[in-house]
Amino acid sequence: MIDESLYAYMRLQVELTTSTVHRYLYGKVNWNARMIAITGARGVGKSTMVLQHIKELPVGCRALYVSADHTYFSTHSLVEVADGLSLEAGELLVIDEIHKYHNWSQELKQIYDTHPDMRVIFTGSSVLDIMDGVADLSRRVLQYTLYGLSFREYLQIFHGITASTFSLDEILEGKAVIDGVLHPLPLFRQYLAEGYYPFAIEGDFPLRMQNVITKTIESDIAQYADLKAATVKKLKKMLAVVSTLAPYKPNADSLANEIGVSRNNVPDYLALLEKAQLIGQLRDDTGGMRGLGKVEKVYIDNPSLMTVLSGGKADIGNMRETFFYNQMRVENDVISSRQADFVIGGRTFEVGGRNKGGRQIADIPDSFIVKDDLEFAQGNIVPLWAFGLNY
Repeated sequence: MIDESLYAYMRLQVELTTSTVHRYLYGKVNWNARMIAITGARGVGKSTMVLQHIKELPVGCRALYVSADHTYFSTHSLVEVADGLSLEAGELLVIDEIHKYHNWSQELKQIYDTHPDMRVIFTGSSVLDIMDGVADLSRRVLQYTLYGLSFREYLQIFHGITASTFSLDEILEGKAVIDGVLHPLPLFRQYLAEGYYPFAIEGDFPLRMQNVITKTIESDIAQYADLKAATVKKLKKMLAVVSTLAPYKPNADSLANEIGVSRNNVPDYLALLEKAQLIGQLRDDTGGMRGLGKVEKVYIDNPSLMTVLSGGKADIGNMRETFFYNQMRVENDVISSRQADFVIGGRTFEVGGRNKGGRQIADIPDSFIVKDDLEFAQGNIVPLWAFGLNY
């Protein structure tokens, strides 16, 4: 039988989940699948989303929500909980922060195989490789990645402003609008500073963000990659160095010298920071498949993170590129351009400020200038903020 303390913990967490706004991913998840994984960076809203799902279950559906770092699991296993829930005719087991549980993949496989009438949903760090666990979960689990807030979601959650989602085609046709908002730029500036993470609404964003960065590197990455303390310090130094340069073309030799590691370690360290959604790596099309091309530029993952790492003094030009890449990667395959900044589906994009000219892309068909400090689209000139309505 299930320990009453676990039910009490679930009831408290569900009651504290007051948000009725669903993230972009909510409607895309096949909640009826037997096993679902939702991964993402710290603080992007994974726990809130699964708790919303529990709150909206049909009356009579027996479910249990647990967090893998609950003290209960210092003397009990996930398998024990699943077995107990099964005896009570439980239909759904939700496990939050699975990456904090040592033997997670093997026990999830056992739960899946021994309880075919039970659905399992679990959340985990973006660093976690669900398909690379000790147990073979690849054919058992549907994996989804949750990213931070789009500009559209920020408007709804922080300001109660409802905006529609627009496809890339609609954005380029100048159809992206925010009903009731004539001047979106002041709201856009606020979003760039701290709008990517839902927890910013609670205040003290820089301090909270620093805690997220520290825990991501010292706990999530270190545990996943089994890193020593000295290596963790080098990762933190690498992020600090990259934050002063990004977006920039990576130079393994100079970066290795800067942080005191072998140049052969640089790609691995960058890959870990990318998996943790602390940086993004823009690739070219040489790989032939998404994500396999040569790295052309390294970005800080999102403008809000960039703002904190720069002490509130992020370069506006770098901020613009970072925003475009960050928002468009969720629904699109974004690659580097040889003549401009980005290419998406054969279209070329050059990002800049109000005075950005079109000479650089004048001879490139199907090309667009993306301008900051602009409210409305004009021909092939599109306002930067509009790309924040894509998801």
